[in-house]
Amino acid sequence: MTEHIEIPVQENDSALAQWVWNNLVPKQGQSAWVQGELLRCVEKLCWEAQNNGNGNWGRSFRMLADYLEKTLCAEPAFSEQTRQLIRKDMATVKNYMYPYTEDDLYDRLVSHVVAFCRLHPVLIPKPHNPKQVR
Repeated sequence: MTEHIEIPVQENDSALAQWVWNNLVPKQGQSAWVQGELLRCVEKLCWEAQNNGNGNWGRSFRMLADYLEKTLCAEPAFSEQTRQLIRKDMATVKNYMYPYTEDDLYDRLVSHVVAFCRLHPVLIPKPHNPKQVR
C-alpha cells in the first residue's frame, strides 16, 4: 500500500520528481497525498499556460495555484527568500491574462516541491476537495 511507502529522497531531483509523479499522482483527479498534489498543481498550471494559453482558467485553476502557494509558503524549513521567490513566481502564474509559457518558472516550482518532499518523505494524507474539478 502507498501509505507505508516513503519518498526515495536519496534520488536526484529529477528522479525524485518522476517517482512522485508515477506513484502519487493519479491519471485523473486529485492526489490523496500532499506531496503528489503539489506536483500535480505545478503540472496542471504549466500545461494550461503552455498548451492552452490559460483559456480554461477559472476558479479551479485559481484553487490549484492558491493551494500550491499556501502549502509551499507554509513550510517552516524554507527560508524567507525561498518563500518570496515562490510568491513572486505564483503571482506570475496567477496573472492568467498573460500566460507564462517558459519552463524556468515551472522548473523552479518543481524544485520547491522536490525540496518539500525531501523534508517530508513520509506521505502526508490530503483530503479530497469536492470543489476542485481540475
